[in-house]
Amino acid sequence: MTPDDEARLVRLLADLRRDRRQQSGLDPALVPADEAAAYRIAARVAEELGWTVGGWKIAAIKPEMQQALRTDAPIYGRVFRQFVTDSPATLPGPELLRPISECEYMVRLAADLPPRTAPYSEEEVADAVASVHPGIEAAECRFAHDDRFPPLPAILADASGSGTLILGPAIPDWRKADIPGQAIVLTVDGRERRRGTAAEALDHPLAPLTWLANELSRTGIGLHAGEVVSTGTCTGMILARPGETHTAGYGPFGSVTVSYSA
Repeated sequence: MTPDDEARLVRLLADLRRDRRQQSGLDPALVPADEAAAYRIAARVAEELGWTVGGWKIAAIKPEMQQALRTDAPIYGRVFRQFVTDSPATLPGPELLRPISECEYMVRLAADLPPRTAPYSEEEVADAVASVHPGIEAAECRFAHDDRFPPLPAILADASGSGTLILGPAIPDWRKADIPGQAIVLTVDGRERRRGTAAEALDHPLAPLTWLANELSRTGIGLHAGEVVSTGTCTGMILARPGETHTAGYGPFGSVTVSYSA
C-alpha cells in the first residue's frame, strides 16, 4: 500500500462517514497491509473528520466472536462523541448502514490512563472507572456485508464498524454487583431474540477494558477521563431494521431501549 493509496483510503472512509454511505467492496490496492497499518489509518480518518472522540468500542474478546469477525485477537475502534447517547434513544433507521444491535456493558472513565512503559493492572484500570452501565451498541460498517466484503484490515481502518453507543443507568456499587452472572435479554418489538451473560462472553467488563488500556498505551494513544468504552457484546449480533424497537434487559441493573425510526 503506497502513501497515495493510504491517503485515498483515509479520504474515502471519512467521506463515507460524513455522508452516511455504505459501499460494496474495496479496491484491493486500498486494503491495509496489516492491523498496525489499519489502526494508523483509522487514526488519520479521525483527524480528517475533525470529530471529537467520545470513546471506544471493543469486539472479539473470546474465540467464538473472533471467528465470526475473522480475527484471532480482540479488536477496537473509536466512537465519536456525537454518537454517544443515553437510553431511551431514537436513531434514524433509514439513514443507518444496516445497523447491528449488541448488548454491551459501557464504562465511563473518571481518570486518564496515559501511555507508559509498564502494563496496567486490572486494579489500576478499575480505579480509573467512574461508572459502569448497561448498554446497546448500534454498530455500523461503511462496507456492505456482501460477497465483496473486504478483509479485516479494511474494517479496522473503519474503526471496527463503530456506530452509536446507548447507555442505560449507572450500576450502583458496581464493584460488588454480580455483573458477570447477570442474564441479559435482548427483545425486538417485545419478542426475545438474544440472551447471554458477561461471564460467557468476556468474563467481566474490566477484562476487555484492561486489554484496551494496554493496547492504547503500547501504541502511544491512551485513554482519557470522560471517554466511554463499550466492552464487547454479551448477546451476539442482530440486524436492526427501520421501525423496530430493541430493548436490552439487564435485570436489577435496568434496561436500555433504542428505536430505529421507519
